This record gives sequence, structure tokens and C-alpha cells, in this order.
Amino acid sequence: MTSKPARLVPLEPLLFEPAVRAALEEDLGRAGDLTTDALIPAGTVFTAQIRARKPGRIAGLDLAATAFRLLDGNVRFEVRRPDGSDAEAGDVLAEVEGDARALLSAERVALNFLGHLSGIATATREIVAAVGDRNVRVTCTRKTTPGLRFLEKYAIRAGGGANHRFGLDDGILIKDNHVAVAGGIAPAIERARAFAGHMVKIEIEVDTLEQLEQALAAGADAILLDNMDVPTMKKAVDMIAGRAITEASGGITAATAADIAATGVDILSAGWLTHSAPSLDVGLDISS
Repeated sequence: MTSKPARLVPLEPLLFEPAVRAALEEDLGRAGDLTTDALIPAGTVFTAQIRARKPGRIAGLDLAATAFRLLDGNVRFEVRRPDGSDAEAGDVLAEVEGDARALLSAERVALNFLGHLSGIATATREIVAAVGDRNVRVTCTRKTTPGLRFLEKYAIRAGGGANHRFGLDDGILIKDNHVAVAGGIAPAIERARAFAGHMVKIEIEVDTLEQLEQALAAGADAILLDNMDVPTMKKAVDMIAGRAITEASGGITAATAADIAATGVDILSAGWLTHSAPSLDVGLDISS
């Protein structure tokens, strides 16, 4: 496999523990795990392995470990395939040992987070691999699951990608509806420039080369080339000629990424990576 991130910085537990705790509270409900409590004697201990059922890029093991630890403070959780690494079908990602009731009750929450984030990382890895050695970044967007944005953007990084805005306060991105209300591209950029602080970049979305000419004349820092075909995008990149950062968006998949990257754009952004990437199939197998 290719496209392993050079350095993946782990998330601070303080950031994700509340999300894991909330998921456990949702699952345990008002009376706890009726099935496990009925069938498993108190004090039972078992060892199990978390395995990948299909090949993929791993992300979310710290969340899985936290799910188990919140119900069993003495659980042993040993990582075998860390976040940011690749796994084949059948590979052991982690081994867990602890109180059987706690582990079975936390199993679904642990695997939900791990499968969801690994699916995003895997999809990102495929686009990054398709781009190859070209000097272009693959990024996500704000099309994320409410409440899980920071986790899904972490998964993008685990897949070898980079992050777009985390929120509306990260930067100014002027889209078509903003332009319509502001009265045009030039006045929109002019108002944004007057409002923005000295560290805030201004990006604007354009659909045509005519709009691009206006955006360049107004001095945008970055240009989002939205749903342009490849020949038009190549013309747009040539027109910009390094005067602004270029971002391609719309219909970017592993099958189309290479041709789009070949136009010379700086960034490929794909919203589906966080809102529609299929979960990676992972499971918990009891060994004793």
C-alpha cells in the first residue's frame, strides 16, 4: 500500500472522550445491556482481537480503546496496527482483555467509531494514491457528521490527506449565494477584504472563466474551481498562473483524481470523503 502519512499526530483524549461517553450512554440507555447482563456471569474475563474484515487504512483505535476503558478501567488494550497504517483482511488491529460484560457492552460503540473513521481514511488513501507524486493536496470539506467533524477530519489526515476549514471562523470562502446577495464578485471580495483580519485568507468559488477573470482582478487569495471539466480547469490554472491558490471541487474520485491533478491545481477537495465513505468492516473475535 502507498500514501502512508509521514506524521500522524494523535488526538488528545480530552477532545474525543465526551463523544465516546455520549455514544455509550445512548447505547446503554436506562437499564444497561440486558442481553450481556443476563447471559454473562459477573467477573468473567476474556481476551479478544479486533480484526479487519477487509483491507483498509486504520483510524480510530484510540476511540475504541476509550469505549472499553470507560466500562472497564483495568482493560488491557494493545495496538497491533496503529492509526495511519494499512491492514489486510484478517489482520489483528488490536488485542483487548478485560471484564467480559464491559467489553461486550462497549463492543458496538468501539467498532462503530473504528469502522467509520477507518472507512474515511481508506477512501482518502485511494485518492491520495491516485494523485501519486504530483504536488497537490487532497482535502475534505465541511460536509461532515454533526458533532463528529474533528474526528472525521482526523481520519482524513490518517488517510494521507489534509484538512480544509474546520468551521466558518477558519477563513472566508465566498460561494455563489454570497456573490448573489453581495451584488457580484468584485463587491463581495472588496467587503471581505475590508472585514478580514490580516491572517484570514479569502477564497471565492467560480464556475466559469469569466467569473475567474473578475476574481483575479479583485485579488482573491484562493480560487475554488467548481465542477469545471478538465480542459476548462487547465485553462483556469493557466490564467491564474500562480497568482492565487487553486482548488478543484466536484466529482473527484480515485478514478478522476489523476486527470484533475494533472491540470496543475494545488488542492483537490471532496465532500463525499466524510459524508459518504463506506465504513471499513471490522470485528471483535473472542479467543478465550
